[in-house]
Amino acid sequence: MARVYNFSAGPAVLPEEVLLEAAAEMLDYAGSGMSVMEMSHRSKTYQKILDEAETDLRELMHIPENYKVLFLQGGASQQFAAIPMNLMKNKVADYIITGQWAKKAYEEAKKYGTANAIASSADKTFSYIPDCSDLPVSENADYVYICENNTIYGTKFKQLPNTKGKVLVSDVSSCFLSEPVDVTKYGILYGGVQKNIGPAGVVILIIREDLISDDVLPCTPTMLKYKIHADNGSLYNTPPAYGIYICGKVFKWLKKQGGLEAMKAYNEEKASVLYDFLDRSKLFKGTVRKEDRSLMNVPFVTGSEELDATFIKAATEAGFVNLKGHRTVGGMRASIYNAMPIEGVQKLVAFMEEFENLHS
Repeated sequence: MARVYNFSAGPAVLPEEVLLEAAAEMLDYAGSGMSVMEMSHRSKTYQKILDEAETDLRELMHIPENYKVLFLQGGASQQFAAIPMNLMKNKVADYIITGQWAKKAYEEAKKYGTANAIASSADKTFSYIPDCSDLPVSENADYVYICENNTIYGTKFKQLPNTKGKVLVSDVSSCFLSEPVDVTKYGILYGGVQKNIGPAGVVILIIREDLISDDVLPCTPTMLKYKIHADNGSLYNTPPAYGIYICGKVFKWLKKQGGLEAMKAYNEEKASVLYDFLDRSKLFKGTVRKEDRSLMNVPFVTGSEELDATFIKAATEAGFVNLKGHRTVGGMRASIYNAMPIEGVQKLVAFMEEFENLHS
């Protein structure tokens, strides 16, 4: 069977080149006579895989030396608790609520201290990013938290909030490695890799060293202490070894594409193919305020639930899969991460045009 165009929000499409390489190494990695899936994480061969992955990521993102890179487990959702447990020295944190994941992180933080919602776009179904240039940041806030790209709603912070000197913590799960970032603007940036980087099961957390300490909330489990993972080079316990190996391959693939500057240009080109069509279509409409549109996740509707369902069914049959919008918003959503080729987006748009002609 031919490969489909997979528009899933995550687990998501991976570069074909990476999948073919992994397939070729499945039974024998680098002459070891075994798969990485079977390999001891304490072996020299695996240590080299881990070290190379970190080196390549540091190179891609220009991560300064005073930041640690941690390869963790538990999904981004586990960090909703780990972040306040590790950072809430004053027991106060400010949250900007731009979607379901920021809201969940905010609700989780309330268990460990005072969490303040200092801005929100809930009033318009999270279809925009609020103005964050002058927010009522709490005087004693330990950090300000954002979800930078909102997978479900298709919005993206184009400008980071003015945190008034407070530490910025950002969940970058669905925009990770899609464009260059200035790591020094963050205290922590982290994300689940299953959208833009690798298979589900790995979380990458990039943290400024001064934020790593033994001074954590007394209730913090050992496995959620950043210092434990930093001191043990992400090998305190058995890591998601195979997932990290695939991430490492994706980092090498990204370097081969020309790095994050090249990826940003490619992602902008891809997104404009779809957004330009949505802007001129008489049937399909984008749901996000133009200036806040994500390059990664593009939600759209026809205005009729029945027609949406008809479109999703027809698209799936034509090989464009996982276009159904999140259950909380309905409609459609095309996730067009790094590994989605531009031909996939062009062919989707051609299919949408056909569908529109048929139903107008």
